[in-house]
Amino acid sequence: MQGEESGQGLMLSLKTAEQCVPQGHPIRRIKQLADAALGSIEPVLDEMYSKLGRPSIPPERLLKASLLMALYTVRSERLLCEQLGYNFLFRYFLDLNMVEEPFDHSSFSRNRARLLAHEVAHEFFAAVLAQACALNLLSDEHFSVDGTQIEAWASGKSYRPKDPPTGGGAAGSGGGAEPGPTARLRDRYQSSTDPEARMYRKSKADKAQLCYLGNALMDNQHGLLADFTVGLADGFCERSQALGMLARLKRRALSVGADKAYDTAGFVAGCATQGIEARVAQNIRRHQRSALNPALLDTARYRASQRTRKRIEEIFGWFKTVANFRKTRYRGRALTELAAQLIATAYNLTRIARLCPAP
Repeated sequence: MQGEESGQGLMLSLKTAEQCVPQGHPIRRIKQLADAALGSIEPVLDEMYSKLGRPSIPPERLLKASLLMALYTVRSERLLCEQLGYNFLFRYFLDLNMVEEPFDHSSFSRNRARLLAHEVAHEFFAAVLAQACALNLLSDEHFSVDGTQIEAWASGKSYRPKDPPTGGGAAGSGGGAEPGPTARLRDRYQSSTDPEARMYRKSKADKAQLCYLGNALMDNQHGLLADFTVGLADGFCERSQALGMLARLKRRALSVGADKAYDTAGFVAGCATQGIEARVAQNIRRHQRSALNPALLDTARYRASQRTRKRIEEIFGWFKTVANFRKTRYRGRALTELAAQLIATAYNLTRIARLCPAP
């Protein structure tokens, strides 16, 4: 009798995780695109496999797991690995069968250094962008640039003098002498939690906070990300990073749209050196120092670029809400940029899947 009762909970199922995902689900198209992109950078991924010790977790699986975190607003790697135990869609996306044990969340930390060393996130992003080019989704003429703050994984209380005064308390304890009027000078103060994070605010109306600056280069035709970088927060990062992204474009840009923060002589001249017309918003508050040609302001092409460049805010909104990247989960610029590039890859995959659904 006990055997019959215990046997009532046993069930044999021949259903796979793939069969649990509806045929018309958008994740199928995203998986198809992601697998194709990973296949194109297989030589780079092969170098990451360890030839010693126990079998390595495939880098492809870790990269796709990072995409899932962005696509489904998973707040931590620990939570993702927990969901792999019961979420059939996640198991399908990572090619896990119904009985295979999910990997531990510590696998992300152990392999992150190798991802950085081989620049895998950059290669993955470039492979997806190549797919967009093959599908004629990427413009070779008009782009837009903008920057956004990414809050650092550090408290404002950690922003302390680099050399605390004698007799003061430990960093972050509130001890020591009161800071003087130069308390926010970055050459004297830094965060003890994340030394690369800087106290910054984009305008006088904003609150200063420890952060990094995310810089996006958007294709005006379909709103795809042509590049995304993370830089140290200062008054020059947005413009210098924008010029660098434009220089790295494999296609020659004809124009770039931006807001009034880019209305400087250095940025406009830097674009002209690359043969690009800078269609930035005029800084009316200092009109006498505007670097723009007044004749450009009345043209239809300038007004069109100014209308289109505002779509880049939709990308930042997706980053900060859907991908949960308003605040980085990592310390240091390099790790923050690694995470940002994987999120940018997830965004482009979503856009391509929507623009070119599976036949």
